[in-house]
Amino acid sequence: MKWALFGGTFDPIHFGHLRAAQELCALLSLDRVIFIPAPAPPHKTEWKISPFEDRLQMVRLAVSGNPLFSFSDIESQRSGKSYSVDTVRYFLEQAVQSTTLYFITGQDAFNAIVTWREWESLLGLCHFAVMTRPGYENEGLKKILPPDLAAAYRYDEAGDAFESPSGKRVFFRKTTFLDISASDLREKIRQGQSIRYLTPDSVIAYIEEKGLYKSRV
Repeated sequence: MKWALFGGTFDPIHFGHLRAAQELCALLSLDRVIFIPAPAPPHKTEWKISPFEDRLQMVRLAVSGNPLFSFSDIESQRSGKSYSVDTVRYFLEQAVQSTTLYFITGQDAFNAIVTWREWESLLGLCHFAVMTRPGYENEGLKKILPPDLAAAYRYDEAGDAFESPSGKRVFFRKTTFLDISASDLREKIRQGQSIRYLTPDSVIAYIEEKGLYKSRV
């Protein structure tokens, strides 16, 4: 089994998240993508984040009906900020031995991975699936990781991936770029504009029912 963890604030979740995850399932032959809302993301401080329960319910509604998608509230069960390395360790403990674990992240976030908590350990725990932006050129890891560590990775042309001495790989994969951002959705709602076709109708109905994003970005 191949499981992928897709963490994020998801405030709110939208079609950019969902379409990318769907395409990664095909590109990497994934059996499941687990969406994991973060209650207190360490790198998100620029706005007041919606209550975790609301974001979790929007994720639940968005992934409903897709057999490849599921969600987890595991990060709400830990106190303090949410760190990816702790989440990966949790799923490694819970998964059966034959499960291969991937961690999905965007290119911008991966470019800053050396700022993540225990980032070297994290790279050795699971594979990474990095969603690239338009115009991406495969320059390897030399501009992302320290030179000695980047040099330790071997490029596997057949698998189009960078493999570490431990066997963990970094896959840079192009997915359909939908120019949608959660901040734009929040702003549109605040201004009374429609967000139809930017996120599932079930998510829109939940936002309207709860009155989310009416008075803030």
